[in-house]
Amino acid sequence: MQVSPLHPLFAAELVGADLSLPPDAELVRTVEDAMARYGVLAIRDAEISDEQQKDFSRAFGPLELPSRVKGASRPVGTRHYTPGIFHAGNLDHNDEVIPYGSDPKSLAKGAERFHTDSSFHTMPTKWSLLHGVETPPPSVGGDTWFVDARAAYDDLSETMKARIENLVGLHDFWEGRKLAGFKAEITPDMRLVIPFPTVRHPLVRTMPYGRKALYIGGHCFGIEGMDLDEGLALVEELYAHATQEKYIYRHQWRRWDLVIWDNRSTMHAATPLLSDEYRRDMRRTTINESGPETSAYEWMGLGEAA
Repeated sequence: MQVSPLHPLFAAELVGADLSLPPDAELVRTVEDAMARYGVLAIRDAEISDEQQKDFSRAFGPLELPSRVKGASRPVGTRHYTPGIFHAGNLDHNDEVIPYGSDPKSLAKGAERFHTDSSFHTMPTKWSLLHGVETPPPSVGGDTWFVDARAAYDDLSETMKARIENLVGLHDFWEGRKLAGFKAEITPDMRLVIPFPTVRHPLVRTMPYGRKALYIGGHCFGIEGMDLDEGLALVEELYAHATQEKYIYRHQWRRWDLVIWDNRSTMHAATPLLSDEYRRDMRRTTINESGPETSAYEWMGLGEAA
């Protein structure tokens, strides 16, 4: 196995790992060390099944399971959905391409703002692992951009570091969608469909290996104890700083890439796939630092696993 950097600050690729086999101690150590150093790791040629992806993910922490509101019906269609897998891309429940922009109420544009998976709930999130089962040519879009929030923190002035050290950010699924450009009024019925309340997380997180990182993903809309406008202004100032060109790695997908990122120390954003000619089938597992294998809804008493 060989780990090679992809960016001057962070992100690397791992070549030569066989994820079709149960992960052994050498593979687990290699991945853990690479993630601590680089924050984002692309494992090439990972032609594996959903079950193998889940088995590999579990070597690093318990799965976060997809959530479902209590009593809600499961998707109806011909497409198979593997339990424990978050499905993304441009395919509908019948495995057909969804025309780009066809649903004016779509929430998908939220993913096009730099964000952190799972910051809108209270589970102890660790990593996300996204598998490119079907990927379009790089020339038509669909890249994923990543930000190193550790390097962004390191470059802050000492005055700003002191100012934000003990602040707590407010994170909300729906407020994050508004920041991403979702124009429709957010109604009580919409909050019943996706019922996450506002949650609180430290604005600065310290990683297990000692580095600090900004925790300001796209769902962060304010600061506890601050006026709403003042808090949002500070969040947006930090967001603008962290998303400068020098902190961004752009990942152009190859089929069967498995890309891992640390939700505690990076942000990421999707770029739109503007052509309806190509299928994009992406499958994500998310793992937590600790706890049971459960959904965020179950964890917070809001629903059940999908």
